[in-house]
Amino acid sequence: MATTQTPPATGSVKAGGKHSGGSGGGRFQTDRAKAERKLGLKLAAPAAIVMLAVTAYPIGYALYLSLFRYDLRTPDQNAFVGFDNYALILTSSVWWQAVLSTTVITVVSVALELVLGLALALVMHRALSLRRSVRVAILVPYGIITVISAYAFAFAVAPDTGFIGDGDPLGSRLGGWAVIILTEVWKTTPFMSLLLLAGLASVDESLQEAAKVDGATATQRLFRVTLPNMKGAILVALLFRALDAFRIFDTVYVQTAGAFETQTISGLGYNALITRVNLGLGSAISILLFLFIILIAFIFVKGFKTNLGTVKGEG
Repeated sequence: MATTQTPPATGSVKAGGKHSGGSGGGRFQTDRAKAERKLGLKLAAPAAIVMLAVTAYPIGYALYLSLFRYDLRTPDQNAFVGFDNYALILTSSVWWQAVLSTTVITVVSVALELVLGLALALVMHRALSLRRSVRVAILVPYGIITVISAYAFAFAVAPDTGFIGDGDPLGSRLGGWAVIILTEVWKTTPFMSLLLLAGLASVDESLQEAAKVDGATATQRLFRVTLPNMKGAILVALLFRALDAFRIFDTVYVQTAGAFETQTISGLGYNALITRVNLGLGSAISILLFLFIILIAFIFVKGFKTNLGTVKGEG
């Protein structure tokens, strides 16, 4: 009677009692990934410690000063007041007006930059023969100092020297917002396009070809193939730009100086710290701005529900 030989099961035992194949390969890969991650942490630890020390001390000292009535104009009245500075700020209409102005400028400018940046990224991604020339032309505004671009747009809309529109848009709240947003969009859209261009480069072209074969239009491919596969890059671009836009100061300072209810949180802190030399109140504003930044980062990361490791190619 013929005997049937059973083939060895996957993951059979080799010499030394170690398993090969099956879960053994997965375990080896997992152990290797853990070892590489530990090595990366060890290599990055010195720089991270230095950066933490450099940033932690100013934040800690600002938090300490925010608990005091610390006005350099009246040094004999300096005293510990606890959270009185925060209570004074949060109950002030000037503070909430600055929060509104900062939020409007941030939301509108970042939204416009995302749309225009994506359009420019698509142009740079598809431009084959003139790719370098197109990229250089698009990046010119980003290379200009922010203060210079702010003065240029203020000059362009001024009643006596302006060549954009009529009247004095910087003499009203909505007009001031419009000019500030226009300046920010013109200046930083190239930055957004660069980040989105990196995301476009990571989208597999075979997915686009498969969508074409299935009869998808260009718009359908954009919203159903391209954008979903560059979700991580979009998150990084929005996060970086939103955090920077929420701290806007120089453009507002140059164009309106905070007049006509266009003051921002950073401008409010500048007035308290530099103009009024009230270190306690100014430090409290800085701490509140820092908390706003943390909140924005948390909302973006949780809202997108994207693993940032995939942006680095670890997904």
